[in-house]
Formats: sequence, structure tokens, C-alpha cells
Amino acid sequence: MNNYFHRQIKLWGEEKQRALQEREIAIIGCGGLGSSLGIALGSCGIGKIHLVDFDKVEIHNIHRQIAFTKNDVGRYKAEALAKVIESRSDFVEALPFTHDFDTFAATGIVPDLIIDATDNLPIRAKIDRYAREIHRPWIYGSVEAFHGQVCFFEESDFGAFQISDKEPAGIAAPIVMHIASLQANLALRYLVGLPVRKDLLYYLYFDDHGELITQKFQIPKSE
Repeated sequence: MNNYFHRQIKLWGEEKQRALQEREIAIIGCGGLGSSLGIALGSCGIGKIHLVDFDKVEIHNIHRQIAFTKNDVGRYKAEALAKVIESRSDFVEALPFTHDFDTFAATGIVPDLIIDATDNLPIRAKIDRYAREIHRPWIYGSVEAFHGQVCFFEESDFGAFQISDKEPAGIAAPIVMHIASLQANLALRYLVGLPVRKDLLYYLYFDDHGELITQKFQIPKSE
């Protein structure tokens, strides 16, 4: 373990690294954000990762869903991503769940942290309710065109978002990876016990001149 995680142990020490082996997370959605999250977090030493997605890989997914290749077309995304994660590390158990989120929520699994990698607000509202029921935090992430949003939800009210669904705009891989990276960094800091700013919405976008702009908004707490 010390050889594999040498650089991480230099970052936060062997005790925190070993503590990660006892942690359990759930990634809801294994597409663009989910596959980037799986790769980013799967090799960090988290002991157990639940991967929830009933979709199968299609050819138009591959350009931005970086865990998959053309050989994965027709396979369940959760199963393909689990194979990638476990092929990179002997210190993680990746558990694919190829049913919908409601079915997963009914299993009684209580992860330490839930990470949203879906692409619609109604499912995120269900994740929020589930997280409150099991008394666990969750990390929201969304991305579209050249902008994205991330928030570590613990006490704030997801009802501040309008719950609706719409056809997504165009997208390219780098912004997906950028937002997933921010989610993954927040997740790791929380899981190893480092400070995390919670209930703060980060809104990131590239303006018309290609400059990266970051805005922050405090989300009201639930009553």
C-alpha cells in the first residue's frame, strides 16, 4: 500500500490513507461526470465505491465519458466503469448497480458520502431526500456547454433549485472533467477529515473571451 499511495501519503500521512480504506461512497450516474469521478477517486484508496447506473454505453457517449472505449458499446456503464476502477487499484471494491436510483435507495446501503453524477434535476431531488433520510452529505455537480456547478450539500435546501428537466445543450470532455475534478477534490478532503466549505454553490464558466470565471453563492439552509 505504501508504494502505491506514496505521493498521497506524503500529502496527508499514512493514518489518513489507511482510514480511507474504511470509507464507502456512492456515485450516482456513470456517464460523463461519473466516469471521470470513478477514475479520479477509484485509485485514491477509498475502500468501497457503489456505482449506480442502468444505462448502457453508446457510441456517442465515448468522446466525453472517458472511462469507456469503443469495445464497451452495449455494456452497462456501471459494470464497465467498475472494471476500469478495479484494474487500476487493488485497494478498492467497485460495486456496479444496474438498476434505477429508487431501487438503489431501497437497498438500505448507507455510504459515507453520495456523489451526484446524473444529468437531470428530478433525480438530484431524490438524491437530496435520500441523503437526508440516511443523514449523509452529498455533492451536487452539473455541467453543460462551457459552464458547471458544484455544491457540497449538508444542511442547505436543494429546493432552491427549480426542479425541472430539459434537453441538455452541447458539451465537450474537458469541462466535464473539470467539474468532476472539483467534486472529487471536495469528496477526498471530506473523507480524510480535511476542512470542506459546505452548502456553498460554486458556479464556473468560460466567458466569451475564454477566461474562467468562478462565482460562489451561499445556499439557504433547510428549515
